[in-house]
Amino acid sequence: MALNIFKKIFGSRNERMLKQYRKVTEIINALEAEYEALTDEELQHKTQDFKQALSEGQTLDELLPQAFAVVREAGKRVFGMRHYDVQMIGGMALHEGRIAEMRTGEGKTLVATLPVYLNALKGEGVHVITVNDYLAKRDSEWMGQLFEFLGLSTGVILSGQTQQEKQLAYAMDVTYGTNNEFGFDYLRDNMAIYSAEKVMRGQHYAVIDEVDSILIDEARTPLIISGPSEDKAELYQKINPLVAYLEQGEEDLETKTSSGDFTIDEKSKQVYLTDDGHAKVESMMAEQGLLEEGDSLYDAAHIGLMIHVNAALRANLLFEKDRDYIVEDDQIVIIDEFTGRKMEGRRWSEGLHQAVEAKEGVKIQQESQTFASITFQNYFRQYEKLSGMTGTADTEAGEFLSTYELEVVVIPPNKVPQRVDLPDLVYLDMEGKFNAIVEDIRETHKTQQPVLVGTASIEMSEMLAKSLTKAKVPHSVLNAKQHEKEASIIANAGRPGAVTIATNMAGRGTDIVLGGNLELELAELKNPTEEKIKQVTDDWNERHAAVLGFGGLKVIGSERHESRRIDNQLRGRSGRQGDVGTTRFYLSLDDDLMRRFASEKVKSMMKRLGMASNEAIEHGMVTKSIERAQKQVERMHQDERANLLKFDDISNQQRKVVYQQRNELMADDDVSPVINSLREQVVEQIVGTYIPKGSLEEQWDVPGLEKAIAEELGAEFAIQEWLSTDTGLYEEKLIEKIIAELADIYSVKMSVVDPATRQHFEKEVLLRTIDRQWREHLSEMDYLRRGIHLRGYAQKDPFQEYRRESSEMFHNFLQEVTFETVKVLSLVQIEGTQDVADFDDQTEKERPQQLEANHPAAQGIADAMNGSEDNEQDKEGTFRREEPKVGRNDPCPCGSGKKYKQCCGKLS
Repeated sequence: MALNIFKKIFGSRNERMLKQYRKVTEIINALEAEYEALTDEELQHKTQDFKQALSEGQTLDELLPQAFAVVREAGKRVFGMRHYDVQMIGGMALHEGRIAEMRTGEGKTLVATLPVYLNALKGEGVHVITVNDYLAKRDSEWMGQLFEFLGLSTGVILSGQTQQEKQLAYAMDVTYGTNNEFGFDYLRDNMAIYSAEKVMRGQHYAVIDEVDSILIDEARTPLIISGPSEDKAELYQKINPLVAYLEQGEEDLETKTSSGDFTIDEKSKQVYLTDDGHAKVESMMAEQGLLEEGDSLYDAAHIGLMIHVNAALRANLLFEKDRDYIVEDDQIVIIDEFTGRKMEGRRWSEGLHQAVEAKEGVKIQQESQTFASITFQNYFRQYEKLSGMTGTADTEAGEFLSTYELEVVVIPPNKVPQRVDLPDLVYLDMEGKFNAIVEDIRETHKTQQPVLVGTASIEMSEMLAKSLTKAKVPHSVLNAKQHEKEASIIANAGRPGAVTIATNMAGRGTDIVLGGNLELELAELKNPTEEKIKQVTDDWNERHAAVLGFGGLKVIGSERHESRRIDNQLRGRSGRQGDVGTTRFYLSLDDDLMRRFASEKVKSMMKRLGMASNEAIEHGMVTKSIERAQKQVERMHQDERANLLKFDDISNQQRKVVYQQRNELMADDDVSPVINSLREQVVEQIVGTYIPKGSLEEQWDVPGLEKAIAEELGAEFAIQEWLSTDTGLYEEKLIEKIIAELADIYSVKMSVVDPATRQHFEKEVLLRTIDRQWREHLSEMDYLRRGIHLRGYAQKDPFQEYRRESSEMFHNFLQEVTFETVKVLSLVQIEGTQDVADFDDQTEKERPQQLEANHPAAQGIADAMNGSEDNEQDKEGTFRREEPKVGRNDPCPCGSGKKYKQCCGKLS
């Protein structure tokens, strides 16, 4: 109550921000007449004027009104489009590092040009991030005309580009690309051996289109670059048929026992074997020769088999063809539940993808090992300034603020919307709902009102298409199978009488214009004359007016999605730019959302009341209860993302340490001081093992020390003789003598090559050792994370246990890097430059080549490690430290309480 009174007096924060932005918009509008009077050359010269002003100490905020006015004027001259005042407001929100929520059709692509131009003046590179390659290429070519007019360069990064093409694209003032490509390029840059292999310049400012889809929906899945691992195809093929012999049971809530062989938890998408189910699976696996008689799946030696069994159960019982995936070219292609698009290049983890391949009888691809990984949360939080735009962000405003420190600003529409959202219709079963949808489409088609039908699965879209064909209603289908025809299907979806069936409409990037898309029609004209252009335009005006008279675009939803945002994205296709339109959702008690959150009692009660299959409930209370169910699912997913981030933050601290050390080493011409430091650490540890600190001489194991140094470092030292002839050789003096002797041996060995070759060799050994051990560390972290929840049964906090053990594992990783580097450099025999070249050739063969990028919409990657072998090229490129340098005797920033040189600084 008090909050409402406060808002009435002072207005909400959103209203107060809009008020400030409108004041700045008035200043921009006042400049319009002045800039209209400028010639093209004078307008273009403004870019140099702004850059000069920045170099003299002015800020971007001070330049904003003039820069925005310049972009508006350039937009009129290049595109014939003038930025609306609300687009100026959206641009200000983006410049200030906020999220601009703007309705579909408000011109978000044009809005982005305002803050992108302003921030690109600094010359540090601006990233514009879209959801797919098509939009990235389209927008870079389209908006690139405006930037080029104003003297800025534009590039685009696409999957499959060469390293040189990407380096050129990132060197531009403005770079367009997908979220996946930016993330994967960041990971690949941190797998490079030479600075010349890197493509990115850093993370300075980014504008994310469809920000809710990228930072919320896709944030549950980390970006992973992986390579081939051990082949277990035969195992998946043997386990898959066993599922058919298992029977589903029910859980008795009173006795807390379960019948049958397994139960399904749809909310968490998990399958659980009962005791009987375990016994049956063990018996069948024994017959297959996968288990010895009497062995249990719970035995430590068979934990791996248990993972395969769980994967087979989930693949067969929870994942459906044409809903969760499609089979294409003898491969399983995942369908994105949020956008309905094919996610080529992405594979489910933990053996699930291989289990689905075994289920469908296609070739089972080899399992993979993780080489590099990061979540979208931790990638995008690296940007100095981040902003985003979408039509649906307000429902997730809390998560944007807590996770990314991004505030959502709801921008008012340019024209008042006239769309009518009708209450949901709820049917008893799927058949009744389906028949009602078909009938509604048929009746609406007779009136020539265009219809857009949103479905949640390919299966539903194809069922509807068959029924409409039977009813002789012409229609178009847009799903993952018709992805290539997307632009033309959407362009025609607003024509009179058009019926378009689509699986989710998020991130389509093309508006449905009533009457059809005039721009595309004009672009398709061959040898356009003024007469032809006028005829096409007149025809469009006539169709546009007719469709407005028919009631605008009618949107029909075939079911409610888990997220309210996805429903709003579908609704938002109607009522564009103040157009009329209607929306309606059809539901049944058999829908996934209804089945999970509306109990069986509701269905049985409706049957008792005599409700028939073709009858529907229509009431505002029903709609509200469905929205409450959606909020429950949204909270569940938010908790899942928060938990993912909580664990990944630990990995991220380690990742930042490793990547920063790699960059510093890569930027150094000479890493000899680092090698000397590592050698000292190794000697101290070996000596400490056989001569404990503060121990008596009779406790010293000198023969063991001599043997260890010979085996680990390849040096034959008569340490017992040294001690006999020099009574002053106590522990520290002995360590210094061993280090000095080893350094002399190493210097003599390396004297046969020139200093440049030696530096190259040392750097290559060190970086490749870090990479190899980092991959092993990531695998160990994956295994730890998969099973850490089991610690909860022992009354331990899984997160605290993960933090403690991962810290120990990281320090072990540092030890392994130190020992392996020193060991390789000590044992390798160098007789000339050719030996170094031979070493390069051998390590290049071991370097992972066939890498795979895993995440929604990720495409196959090419030239992931395609770098020059020129020894001098590693001197190129600039490394910028992300954080202040830590002194070797300062406390370690990881919080261990140790000095930096004894903790994370061991490598340097």
